[in-house]
Amino acid sequence: MPFVTVDGQALHYIDQGTGPAVLLAGSYLWDQAMWAPQITALSQHYRVIALDLWGHGESGRMPECTKSLDDVARQALALLDHLDIDRVTLVGLSVGGMWGVRLALSAPQRLNGLVLMDTYVGVEPEPTRQYYFSLFKQIEDSGVISPQLLDIVVPIFFRPGIDPQSTLFQDFRARLAALPADRLRESIVPMGRITFGRDDLLPRLGELNPETTLLMCGDQDKPRPPSETKEMAELIGCPYVLVPEAGHISNLENPQFVTEALLAFLAQRN
Repeated sequence: MPFVTVDGQALHYIDQGTGPAVLLAGSYLWDQAMWAPQITALSQHYRVIALDLWGHGESGRMPECTKSLDDVARQALALLDHLDIDRVTLVGLSVGGMWGVRLALSAPQRLNGLVLMDTYVGVEPEPTRQYYFSLFKQIEDSGVISPQLLDIVVPIFFRPGIDPQSTLFQDFRARLAALPADRLRESIVPMGRITFGRDDLLPRLGELNPETTLLMCGDQDKPRPPSETKEMAELIGCPYVLVPEAGHISNLENPQFVTEALLAFLAQRN
């Protein structure tokens, strides 16, 4: 498996296909495997890179110097430098979009295009932030995501109508239940606090290029509702698309729709 050492830790990524580069940046609590349907399709035409967040998938623990999403963006740029990739189209879902915007603002010359999915770069509403921080405290104290917490956390990622016995739902639940205490305490919880304690980037969205930016959101996304996507699209001046029959992990709940939208966007950029 390919790794690169960044800030003293092993960052895991996959690198598949040839052609113009596409960087897939996924959600908190998910690893690069969440992009499997898109990787299969996109790598027929593009060089697809997908990375694991610190403490997720095969990546090492979060480096001590990681204090904000700006650090995560800088670490992703280090991966692109390692791979000698000059320009990339970045597709960021959830936290991947949150740090993806920071990469786009800090290094606009590195991007051919930017797709932001099921994400929001304003501050987390205070009641939600406090709620998530209380969950992190429980996880940190116990060293496990308990069955009671799983009942709360897992449904957040899916549309309300999903079958809780589906493979997608049950596999995700099982992966969270199996996370070891050290990984939770050293990486997962700190990454969550960085994510939901983020600063406000809404005032800077006008700096993005509306001609090369697309927003997408599951039409039934609960943590990042379509209203947030519309707000950001208006500030950027770019189009947005709602993914039908999808919640927060819209690319897995309606993979064909998302893949076709990405292929259409990429065809215009490259």
